[in-house]
Amino acid sequence: MRSGGAAPGMAAGAMLKHRRTALERVEKFVSAAYFTDCNLRGRLYGASRPPAALSCFQSPLRVPYGEAVGRRFGPAAVGDSFGPAWETCWFKVELSIPPAWAGREVHFVWESDGEGMVWRDGQPVQGLTKEGEKTSYILTSCLKESEPHSVTLYVELACNGLFGAGKGTMIAPPDPNRRFTVSKAELVVFNRDVYELLVDLEILLDMARLLGEENQRSFQALYAANQMVNVCDVTDPATFPAARDLAAAIFGQRNGESQHSIHAMGHCHIDSAWLWPYEETIRKCARSWVTVIRLMESNPELTFVCSQAQQFEWVRSWYPGLYAQIQDYVAKGRFVPVGGTWVEMDGNLPSGEAMVRQFLQGQRFFREQFGRICSEFWLPDTFGYSAQLPQLMRGCGIGRFLTQKLSWNLVNAFPHHTFFWEGIDGSRVLTHFPPGDSYGMLGRVEEMLKTVKNNKDKGRVNHSAVLFGFGDGGGGPTQKMLDRMKRMRDTDGLPRVQMSTPDRLFSVLEKESSQLCTWVGELFLELHNGTYTTQAQIKKGNRECERILHDVEVLSALALAQDSSFQYPASQLQRLWRLLLLNQFHDVLPGSCIQLVVEDALQYYAEIRRAGAQLQEEAVQSLCGDLLQPESGHAEGTLVLNTLPWERTEVISRTGPAGAEVLALVTAPSMGYAILREPLPPPQPVTVVKQEDGSVTMENGVIAVCLDAMGRLTSLRLAHSEREAVADGCCANQFALFDDVPLYWDAWDVMDYHLETRKPVTTLLKPLEITLAGGLRGSASFSLRVGKSSTLTQEIVLDATCPYIRFLTQVEWKESHKFLKVEFPVQVRSTNATYEIQFGHVQRPTHWNTSWDWARFEVWAHKWMDLSEHGFGVAVLNDSKYGASARGNVLSLSLLRAPKSPDATADITQHHFTYAVLPHRGSFQDAGVIQCAYNLNFPLHAVPASCAQCPAWSAFSVSSPAVVLETVKQAEDRPDAVVVRLYEAHGSTAVTWLRSSLPVTEAMLCDLLEQPLAKEPLALEQQGVRLSFTPFQVLSILLVLRQ
Repeated sequence: MRSGGAAPGMAAGAMLKHRRTALERVEKFVSAAYFTDCNLRGRLYGASRPPAALSCFQSPLRVPYGEAVGRRFGPAAVGDSFGPAWETCWFKVELSIPPAWAGREVHFVWESDGEGMVWRDGQPVQGLTKEGEKTSYILTSCLKESEPHSVTLYVELACNGLFGAGKGTMIAPPDPNRRFTVSKAELVVFNRDVYELLVDLEILLDMARLLGEENQRSFQALYAANQMVNVCDVTDPATFPAARDLAAAIFGQRNGESQHSIHAMGHCHIDSAWLWPYEETIRKCARSWVTVIRLMESNPELTFVCSQAQQFEWVRSWYPGLYAQIQDYVAKGRFVPVGGTWVEMDGNLPSGEAMVRQFLQGQRFFREQFGRICSEFWLPDTFGYSAQLPQLMRGCGIGRFLTQKLSWNLVNAFPHHTFFWEGIDGSRVLTHFPPGDSYGMLGRVEEMLKTVKNNKDKGRVNHSAVLFGFGDGGGGPTQKMLDRMKRMRDTDGLPRVQMSTPDRLFSVLEKESSQLCTWVGELFLELHNGTYTTQAQIKKGNRECERILHDVEVLSALALAQDSSFQYPASQLQRLWRLLLLNQFHDVLPGSCIQLVVEDALQYYAEIRRAGAQLQEEAVQSLCGDLLQPESGHAEGTLVLNTLPWERTEVISRTGPAGAEVLALVTAPSMGYAILREPLPPPQPVTVVKQEDGSVTMENGVIAVCLDAMGRLTSLRLAHSEREAVADGCCANQFALFDDVPLYWDAWDVMDYHLETRKPVTTLLKPLEITLAGGLRGSASFSLRVGKSSTLTQEIVLDATCPYIRFLTQVEWKESHKFLKVEFPVQVRSTNATYEIQFGHVQRPTHWNTSWDWARFEVWAHKWMDLSEHGFGVAVLNDSKYGASARGNVLSLSLLRAPKSPDATADITQHHFTYAVLPHRGSFQDAGVIQCAYNLNFPLHAVPASCAQCPAWSAFSVSSPAVVLETVKQAEDRPDAVVVRLYEAHGSTAVTWLRSSLPVTEAMLCDLLEQPLAKEPLALEQQGVRLSFTPFQVLSILLVLRQ
C-alpha cells in the first residue's frame, strides 16, 4: 500500500525485507523486458508519431552531402532493408511536430543495424548507432511555439555496423550479401524526469548488488531504492521529486579523504581500418566526434581525449564545419589531442626511423593545427611495445605513456598499473595502465569498483584513469555514461569520480611517483604473436617501402647538398611517408584486417614504389647527371650508388651490351657512388661441385657449405676452419609445417600447442641442381611440395667475398590453418638469443624455465637474429620477415600463415622472400652481422653510365663500427640544412667521428622533432664532428650547408 494508516492490529513501523526480493523488485521496476505496462521504464517515452514523409536513394559509393541532396529520392518505409554491405543509403526525413507537444522534450528516434549520421541545415549534427546506444537526436529540450514545427533532416546510413559486416561472428569475413534494416523512425516525447529516476535507481541497484552483503552501504542503497519504488506512482509525475530526494540523500553522503580518485575521460578508440576499410573510418570519425561536440554543448564538465593525427586530417578535409567546432573545443582544453603520432601504430614491427616519423608527422600536425604538441604517448590497443619506445618518446617531447593491452596477457598477469618504463638505452617514461583494463568503459559502478580493486599499485598511488565511451568501431561517450558518473562524483562507498584530462592525471601521478617500481625492457604481449607473420605481402611492402623512402631521402639530400637549385621533394616525401605510416596502423601492418583493407594497403605500397622510383631517378639525375651520358662509340660503364654508411664490396647484376644480365664485383664507397669501368677480379672465385650422392658443395674462400638433394644444409663452416655450424646429426634450412588453429583470434594468434604438431617438409618435387657454376656467383635450385597443395622453390646463392649464403625463396601458398617455418639447428650453446629491434637489439631466453620465458615461444625481430657462444655464432638475416624463435640451439624463422578470419583469402598467393645464414667468429657485433643485414635489405643501385674517369665520392662515413648512420634527410624547417640520425648499435659506450664531404658550415645536436638541444654548435674539426654515444643512444644532428 502506498498510503493510508497501518492495518488494524498491526503496529506501524518498518517492514521486514528479504534482500533478494527487494533487489528483484527494484530490477523489475526499471526493466526494459518485464512489466513495461506498469513499471517506470515503460514511461520513458510519451506520445509518438511517424515522419510526415520518408524517402531514400541508395548508392554503391559514399556520396557526400552536397551531392546527395540533389539526387532523386524514392519512397521508403520503416521495416525496409538495404544493402549489400558497404553501400550507402541517404534518407530524407520530413517531420511535423504536433502543437500539442508544446513545453515537452522532443526527440527523433532512429533505430537501424547500420551506422547513421543525421544532417541538418547542411551540417552533420549527430551520429546514430544502435550498437553504440545512440538512437535519438534531440530536436528540442522544451518545445516553444516560436520554434519550427516542421523539420527536414537527412540521415546518411552506412550499410555496415559499428564492427563492419562480419558473417555470423564479429571477426568473420564480411558477408557480401548482408542487408541492413531501418527498424524505427519516429518523433517521440521524451520524459526527462523518468530518465533521471531510472539512472538514480540503476546506480543504487548496482551499489546494492556489487558492494556485497557484508557492506553496510549496500543495504543503505538497497533500502533507499526500495523506498523510492514505494513513493513513486508511475502514473503521477508529481511523486517523482520525493523519490529523487531519497536517491540524492545517498549520493550526497561524502567519502573520507583517503578514498581513491578516478580521472574519467571521454574516449572513442577508432581503428583507422580493421573490419571496415579506410574510407569508412573517415565517416566513423565524423559520426563519433560530432556526437561528442553535441554532448559538450550540454555537459560543460565533459573532457574527451583523441589520438591519431591522420583522423584529425581526414575530418579537416571532409568535414570542415565540424573541424572548426573541434578546434574551438581544443582551444578550451576540453577536446584533448593525445598520442603525438600519425596513427596508433603497431608497437613492434615498424622500423626505428618509421617510429620517429610517426611522432614527427603527428607532433608537427598537432603543433600546426592546435598550437601545441602532445605530452602523452597513447597506444591502448597495440600488440606489444618495443623496448626502444621510451627513448623515442623522450626525443619527441613525451615523458608519459598510457596503454592497457598487457591486461590481455594469456599467461602472466603484468605486475603493475602505474610504473616507470625503462628502455634499452636507459630512458624512462611514467606509464599508466587504467586498472579497469579497458579503454571503452560505460561509466558503470562495476567498472569503478574494479578500477580500485584491480589496481596493482595500491599504497603507491591513489589516482587512476577511466576511459569511457564505445570504441574500436567508434561511437564514443553517451549522455547516460555522463549521468551515471555525475552520481558517483563523491558518494560514500564508491571511489571519487571526476572529469579530468591526461595532464591532470599524470601531474598527480608524478607527484606520487617516489614509490613507483620500474620495468626494464620490452612490454611483450603474451598473445597475438601470429601478427608477426600474417599477411606476408603487407610485411614485405612495409620493409620495402621503408627502404625506398630511406634511399630517396639519402639521394635527394646529397643532390641538394651538391646543387642548391635541386628541388628537394619535401611535399611528395611527406605524402608517401604518410601513406606508409597509415599502413603501420595496428590492425593493418599486423595483418588482422579484412580483405578490402589489404587491397587498399597493397595499393598504397604500389604507389610508394612507383613515386619513390621516380623521385630516386630525379635525385640520381641531379647528383650524377654528367656521368650518366654514355659517350658515343664508347663502352658503357656502370654507376654504382651505395646508400649505406660503410664501404661495400659486392657482386651486382647489371645489363650488358647485348641486354643480357652480367655479374660484376664492385666496391662502392660509404654513402656515395663510384663508376665501374673494369670489374674487379674476385680474390677467390666461388666453386660449386655436385657430388655423386646428389649433394652440392659451394665455397668462396669465406664460407663453405654442403647441401643435400633437398636443399638442406648438412655442413656450414668458415673457410679454413674445422668449426662446424650445423648441429651434429641435423640439417639446417629445414622447412617445417605446423597445424595453426588458435582459440578464437584467427589472424592474430598462434598458440603454444601448435609446436606439438610439427611435420618436417620432405616431399621433393625437383632435387637440387646447380644453376650457376661459380666464378662471381654460384647457385643451386630445388623444389618441394609443402602441405597438401603448396609448392616451394628455392635458389641457394653464394657470391664471391660474401660472408653469408642467401636463400631466394618462392612459395605458391594454398594452405589453410597451417604455419610454415624454416629451422636452423646450430652447434652453438647459449641461454640467450639476440634479436634486432628498432635502433638496437634485445636478448631473449632460449629456455623455458619460467612462465615468462615460455610465454615467448614466438617472438618478433627485424632484419636479423643471432645465437652466439664465446668466440662463435650463427646469424639468420631476412629481407621481409618478423616472426622468429630460438629454443635451445634451433633458430627458427616464421615464413607464412594461413588464417581464415577476418580475411578468408589471407596469404593465399605467390610469395617471394629472401633470408640468409651467416656463421661468424667472435661476437655478432665484431663480425659485422648488423652491417650484413643492412646490406641484404639495401641493395646497391646500378645505373648505366659513361666510362669517364671519375673518382669515387663519399658523402658521409662514420669511424666507429658500433655507430650506424641511419637517416639523411632535409631538415623540416630549414631548406638549407640536412638532418642526420645515428645510433649506437652494439650496446656499448662509443666515440665516433662523423665525416662528410658536404659543404657543412654548422653542426648542432637536435631532438627527434629537429629542435636544437644546445645553445652551442658542435665543433667542426679536420676529422669531422666528434660524437659520443651511450649504449643504444640515438642522436640527431642538424647540418647547415653553405649555399
